This record gives sequence, C-alpha cells and structure tokens, in this order.
Amino acid sequence: MRHSIVESIFTSIFLSTAVTLSVFVSSVSASASPDFDSVTEPDAFTGATTINRQKPDTTSHKRSFVSRLSLGGYGEVTYTRNFFSDNVNRYSHAADYKDAKGHGRFDLPHVVIMLGFDFGKGWSMGSEIEFEHGGVEAAVEMEQEEVGEFEQEVERGGEVALEQFWIQKSFMPQLNVRAGHMVVPVGLTNAAHLPTQFFTVFRPEGENQIMPCTWHQTGLSLWGQAGDWRYELMALGGLNSSLFSKENWIKGGQASPFEFTPGNKWAVAARVDNFSLPGLRLSISGYYGHSFNNTLQSDNGKYKDVKGAVAIGAFDFEYKGYGWIVRGNADYGHLSDASLISTYNRGQSSTSPYKRTFVGKGAVATAVEAGYDMFRFLHKRLDQKFYVFARYEYYDAYIPEKETPSYEWTDRNRMAAGINWFPVDQVVIKAEFSEVFLKKQFNNEPSVSIGVAYAGWFL
Repeated sequence: MRHSIVESIFTSIFLSTAVTLSVFVSSVSASASPDFDSVTEPDAFTGATTINRQKPDTTSHKRSFVSRLSLGGYGEVTYTRNFFSDNVNRYSHAADYKDAKGHGRFDLPHVVIMLGFDFGKGWSMGSEIEFEHGGVEAAVEMEQEEVGEFEQEVERGGEVALEQFWIQKSFMPQLNVRAGHMVVPVGLTNAAHLPTQFFTVFRPEGENQIMPCTWHQTGLSLWGQAGDWRYELMALGGLNSSLFSKENWIKGGQASPFEFTPGNKWAVAARVDNFSLPGLRLSISGYYGHSFNNTLQSDNGKYKDVKGAVAIGAFDFEYKGYGWIVRGNADYGHLSDASLISTYNRGQSSTSPYKRTFVGKGAVATAVEAGYDMFRFLHKRLDQKFYVFARYEYYDAYIPEKETPSYEWTDRNRMAAGINWFPVDQVVIKAEFSEVFLKKQFNNEPSVSIGVAYAGWFL
C-alpha cells in the first residue's frame, strides 16, 4: 500500500514538473529579449562533463606546456544552526526531544584540487583529489602523562579521496574513450556537483540521501556529442550490498573497507543530454548492476542465487534565461532481493566493517528549485548576480519489503528558501532557511545555513 502511494506521488510530481516546465518554456519563448545564460559549465573533467559541450582539442601537441595544463578546483565552508536534536534516539523517542535547543556546526564539506593535462594527438588525463569535512588529521605524539608512551591521536574527522583519475583518447567530437576512476553520471547532482551549480548551501539533500554523491568508481566510458545531443555510456564495477542501509539506501555501496575494491560484479550506467531549446538542458540517466556477493568471502551457500540487482532511472533538467535558473530532478530506484539482503546483512559479525541494517526495495527523490537574479531590476547592470531562490523536494530512502519493518521517518518533504550572491562568476555567498517535514509523530527539522564557495580554473 505504502509503495503504491509513493509511486503515485512520484508519477504525479514527474508529470506536473514536465507540464510546468513546458508551460514555463513556452511563456518565456514568447518574450521579447532572450538573454540566455550559457549552459556550459567550466568543468571539463570534474564529472559534470555531461553538461560540457566543448569539443576535444586534437591539436594540443602544437601548444606550450602551460597551455596544455589544466589546474582548478572548488571548495566550500559552511555554518549551520540546527533547531532540533541530533540525538540518535530522536526518532524512536521523538517526544523526549520535542523542545531540544538544537546545535551548531562548522564544516568544510568539500575542498577539491583538479589537475589535467593534454598530451596531444587526442590523449589527455584528468584527476581530482577531494578533502571532505576538513580531511583527516592524525599524528603520533609522546604522552608525558603516560610515562612517555607514544600515542596516535585523531584530531579531526573527515575523508581524503582520489575522486577521479582517468586517461582519455579523443577520436572525434562524437567519440571519446575514457578509462580509469570517474564520476558516474546518474542523476542531477552527480552530473553537476560544483557549489556554483546548485542554490542550497549543501548539495541537494534528496539525491544525496539515496545514492552516492559524488558517485565515483573505476570503469570504462564512451562519450560524445553531436549537434544538440550528448551521450555517455559507462561500464563499471558493481556496488556492494553489504554497505546498503535504511538511512541511505545504496549510498554506501560504492565504498570499500579494503585497499582495493572487490570486482566480482559489473554494472552499466548511461546518460543522454539534449540542448535543442535555447537555454534548456533535458537529461535522462540510468544504472543497472548486481550487488550481492561483491565482496571478500562470497557466500555460496543458501544465498548463492541472490542477485541484489540495483536499477535506477532518473530525469533532470536545467533552464537558464531571462534572469531565471530553474532545475529539477525525478529519480526512482529498485533493489531486488531486498528482504534476503537485509537478513544477510543483519546476521554479519559485529566485527565486520559492513552495515548491519535493513535495506529497502526502493527509494525515491524528486526536487525542483528556481532562482531569479534580482540585479536585473537595476537600471545599470552590475557584473554580479544576486539570486533569490526557493526549493522543494520529496525523498524516501527506505521503501520496505512486506517482510521488513517500516521506518516512517525516512519519508521526508523539505523546503528551503534563500539567496546566492555571485560577486564574480567563480565565487558565491549563500544563505538559506530550510525545514524538513516528517510524519506527525516525529519532530520537524528546521535549520539556518550560510556558506562561501568557489569553483573555477586557475590555469
């Protein structure tokens, strides 16, 4: 029953978004002055290549070393005041935390260095090193109060990851081959994850809740562009169902607790973008792959026939013109054998590095956001932009099987409103108020966030 209701909501939002977008585009097309913003973003190898329409350069062997080198990056610093409790029991004993004072958080969500080089004759490389939440600060110190013993201390949590590293051969604009570690172009956030490509202070919450964002894995990719069309087809390693959870569906499945990533399963991902209408990008993307037994010590006993097939379908769009930026997405995913995977995961040893929670048979994330540049009202145009925006999203990371319990706090609506000030194109100052609306037996989760971010090329 709950699953059919979710599917109905998903279908309604998808259709209403498409109709609204058609009406919106038709109305603005009839206006006098187009003044379209460019759809192309300055991220030739950040994983958002699905919206980059530049043709590959096959004459770079004639250029200087510096002109063939690409150096850039992006980063964010944020502060959030959450007006709700962060206690782990806030859902199981919601009444006890109704009047919680809340808490504040400083964060460095992402600081990234991007480095690329064009070797010439169509050969190039790209890399991206990401420091999440300030990286990991660890040191060995001699403790004077413990008889001079050496002790390792972790001074700050966080992650350091090689998010991308690939080699590419470009034959023609319509055909490029890329091998290595790349961003999986499924959904809006993975295709456009720079902080200048979304209005909210943090990455869009819905997609970030149900699948990896940024989703990066090792594989082989074919991509190209012809006229108003761009495509990407990717073969990659499968996910690991032992890392799925009720809070985040398949989000943790790309990770590996080992120095390598087990490769017992394979998957495919694809994306197609269309730019036929001025200022508008329409995109569809998808993923399919098996996830069970994609780890060490594979189970060949009673679970030997379990597949754990993950299937995701996504639609997203972006419109830029007349001072407006409008974006939206609708994603739905399904996991086969979810009940068996839940039983298997919950039965793992407490010393294992894996999740030991239930996982849903499906997940959904839909959203739409719109912002208008208020500086367009000025008689004298400034070389700056000041967007006032609003955002709505619905998401649920846990659509359960009949055999598994229901956790209604995963079913969420979120609304946000705020500003984005771009003093220059590469720098944005953000502020927003948001609230997550849960079922009536839980407490809503309001918050205020501010942030400063940049994204651009230095060379």
